Amino acid sequence: MKNKKGLVLVYTGKGKGKTTAALGLALRAIGHGAHVFMVQFKKGDPHYGEIQAIHKYLPHFTVFQAGKNKMQLGMLKEDDPAIIQEGFQRGKEALCSGQYDLCIFDEINVVIDYRILPVSDVLEMLAGRPAHVDVVLTGRNAPVEIIEAADLVSEVKEIKHHLKNGIKARLGMEY
Repeated sequence: MKNKKGLVLVYTGKGKGKTTAALGLALRAIGHGAHVFMVQFKKGDPHYGEIQAIHKYLPHFTVFQAGKNKMQLGMLKEDDPAIIQEGFQRGKEALCSGQYDLCIFDEINVVIDYRILPVSDVLEMLAGRPAHVDVVLTGRNAPVEIIEAADLVSEVKEIKHHLKNGIKARLGMEY
């Protein structure tokens, strides 16, 4: 898969499904022999369904969780900025190694929005990546600079959400 131009894809917006879209893309890529790396910012629970499935069924999918807290309806739980920096460094190393065909930076837009990670660092990383590597950046409030650097931007809009009606987060649905 190294004979293609790598794309930058952004999944942003207030609706549910940004991480799910990135994981669906990863599954599709793996089906065609790709190797995938994902760093999850603000997520540190190894019991998330996607993490368990990746470890159990997808040997060409590597994950690093850079957070100790769970996301709840897009609300930012405080994490040590050093954890975020470590995750960014690990993701950047994976991306620049050329070993992976697709690198996902899950919830990176959130940590940029909360000024834990400078947008300039992300733009520099994107500019320095191997030409064949596709990159996905997820999370609410994608900055204008990220949107301009992207090849594809999809906004997930919430119309209705069951959590707002008192239905609790469900295993296999939210985590």
